[in-house]
Amino acid sequence: MKVPASITLTLFSVYYIAIACSGIFGAVLSPRKRETFLAVWMFAGAVMTVLLITIPRNDIPINILMSLFLGIVAGIGLPSCLACFADATVVENRGVYGGMTWATIGSGILALALLINTFDLIATFATLALWRLSGLVAFVFSTRKKKKTRPIRDLSSFSFILHRREVVLYLVPWIMFSLVNFAEAPILERVFGDFAVLVGFIELAITGLFALVGGLLADLVGRKRVVITGFIVLGVEYAALSLFYEVPTILYVYTTLDGIAWGMFASVFFMTLWGDLAGEYHRERYYVLGGIPYFLAGFLPVIVKPYAGMIQTVTAFSLASFFLFLAVLPLMYAPETLPEKTMRQRELGRYVQDARKFKDKSERRE
Repeated sequence: MKVPASITLTLFSVYYIAIACSGIFGAVLSPRKRETFLAVWMFAGAVMTVLLITIPRNDIPINILMSLFLGIVAGIGLPSCLACFADATVVENRGVYGGMTWATIGSGILALALLINTFDLIATFATLALWRLSGLVAFVFSTRKKKKTRPIRDLSSFSFILHRREVVLYLVPWIMFSLVNFAEAPILERVFGDFAVLVGFIELAITGLFALVGGLLADLVGRKRVVITGFIVLGVEYAALSLFYEVPTILYVYTTLDGIAWGMFASVFFMTLWGDLAGEYHRERYYVLGGIPYFLAGFLPVIVKPYAGMIQTVTAFSLASFFLFLAVLPLMYAPETLPEKTMRQRELGRYVQDARKFKDKSERRE
């Protein structure tokens, strides 16, 4: 049975708004008792996964309620989870660990897709619930030995964070990207047609690979350069789409470039940057402010899809390219979050290494 567009919009709106609102609530509530909060969150996630089995048999009001609870369970612990990751790493290697984490997530999503195609609905959700419970067990054992990781200052208010110049200079481009990315999704689906699903899987694999590359570069040359490069790549791919969207090879060009850009953003924007900006403060509120634009923009495809056929392809892709290039401007004034001392030491190390190689070559010639 086909679900009416209004019901689909309601379900997605409730889900994404619940993620954003519960994320804010979790960021405020969890810092003082993070380990207990995360353990309860993981257990609730496993229970919610089992309840998803009932969706096909539920009526619409129950499924709207399920969408609400699913959003709450997804969002309420996510800021603390990311803050826990940031506390477990140091700024000098946070990028590469973020890239490794995101590559693992990408592999897990691909495995999940294969799982869904192999098992029936009940077996799939039961397996996922067991997987989440195994994560809970691993988390409980890992937190048995309490460690004093770093001195933490008092909680900073959302108002204080949004008045920080460096936060705004990174947040504005991220908002622009989130809006463009999700608003263009139905138009891309129309252009690629039957290949849209295949493009998504290939892009996910490329994203996992370049999340590692982006994370490594973020620790070597800085977060700012990686982010700017990502926006330039996105601008180029949409400019190419606006000119050559009817050419079959553009499918491969777009998929490759988008996977590269997403890999760079995944390691920096999702995992690394907001933890850097938090400094000595609790990091939950920084991560939730970085996540809200992405999650709230997530239901834009549902809004845009009914009108996608009326939007001119060239105009849509040209505007996307323009706004993505425009997003680079605030980044030009944004400070680098990787310590300058670390960058200088690594540059000096590369210089010394190159000098030694040059010396060895010179000695061999003599």
